[in-house]
Amino acid sequence: MSEDYCTISAAPKPPVADGPPYAECVLCRKPTEYPESYKGITMCPVCEWQEAQRTACSG
Repeated sequence: MSEDYCTISAAPKPPVADGPPYAECVLCRKPTEYPESYKGITMCPVCEWQEAQRTACSG
C-alpha cells in the first residue's frame, strides 16, 4: 500500500507569509504561518497536525 494512500496532496494550501501580520488559527486563535490577508480556513501547524490525525484513514 502506498504511503500517501489517504493523503490529499492536491488540496490547495494558503501561501506562506513573508512576515507579520499572520492569520489566526480558526481552532485555537494562535498565529499561523499564513498571511492575514488570506481568505479561507487557516490553522496553525499544531492544529493542522491534529486535524490530519483525526481524519487519517484507519486502513
